Amino acid sequence: MSTFLSNYSTGRDNNFNLIRFIAAALVLISHSYALVIGTPEAEPLRSTLGLTLGDIAVDIFFISSGFLITHSYLTKSDLKSFIWARVLRIYPALILSTLICAFILGGLFTNFTLFDYFQQSQTFKFIIKNTVLILGVEYQLPGVFTNTPYKHAVNGSLWTLPYEIKMYALISITISLVYFFKPQKNNLYLKISLLLICILSFTFHMYNQLIEGQHLNFIRLLYLFFLGALIYVFKENIKMKWAIFNSLFAILLLSSLYPILFLPAYYIILPYILFFLVYIPKGKVLVFNKFGDYSYGIYIYAFPIQQSIIALIPNISVINMIIISFIFTLILSILSWKYVEKTSLKYKNIFIKKS
Repeated sequence: MSTFLSNYSTGRDNNFNLIRFIAAALVLISHSYALVIGTPEAEPLRSTLGLTLGDIAVDIFFISSGFLITHSYLTKSDLKSFIWARVLRIYPALILSTLICAFILGGLFTNFTLFDYFQQSQTFKFIIKNTVLILGVEYQLPGVFTNTPYKHAVNGSLWTLPYEIKMYALISITISLVYFFKPQKNNLYLKISLLLICILSFTFHMYNQLIEGQHLNFIRLLYLFFLGALIYVFKENIKMKWAIFNSLFAILLLSSLYPILFLPAYYIILPYILFFLVYIPKGKVLVFNKFGDYSYGIYIYAFPIQQSIIALIPNISVINMIIISFIFTLILSILSWKYVEKTSLKYKNIFIKKS
């Protein structure tokens, strides 16, 4: 049997749901430290590796998204169907989460009177920006979470979503331009275009982070998303073998002893490790797919739940925060998947013409 990635990536027999679930849980764990202690510097691994569990999780999300979105774009019947599918995946659950934060959590935790709270333009700015995304994200509600260690922020996790929208637009533009100017050799030129974008963004990101000491989220996420896209178009050339996985994992572990080597190794090796774990482990691990995709719900609900918990239990420990917030977040994410996300996705093919 061939061991190329293309032979594994055609069906739904994979561990994407599990990997994204774990990644979302890592964000919750990472934020637990920051929210309980009151500073992002408290997050695990930041001082040793230069990134956190939350960073790793976001990287996993963007690599996966680049891979899956490129597949979706190249297999959809038209651009309209592609855009509609993305809208349904992101916005219904996000809008509900934003309204819950604004009307329920905001009403419960604000130090304004309810009348004054709903008179504040900030309340409606929060709703509008966080349900549109293209205008950026608004983190604060008037008088909410003013006494928590990490003050004012209601849903800090949303910062990645505008970048996600931008990446969807950029990959759509890239593929459309290649297909427009090189219709006869589009696959070759698409591979070249994605490769150039990855090389340039990786080089720029490494220069800024290792030489200039700057962390530019757009460049980092651009590289990761387009790397996922690049892996998709080269999937026929990528072998999935335990020997390669073990060797790369060993290199990554060894590089962690030398911070200047770790980050370049991490950004190059992580995608292979990710897709190997997505497609190669089989058996009982695949049972997780029967439960649904709870990762997005965890991602959009964890932060406000954690802030609510610490507002109610000011001296909570990090470990108790992780346990309690995970339980409540999981419950909401299951409800979100079952009654909002999964239901919305039933309408994703309405623009596809029936033959």
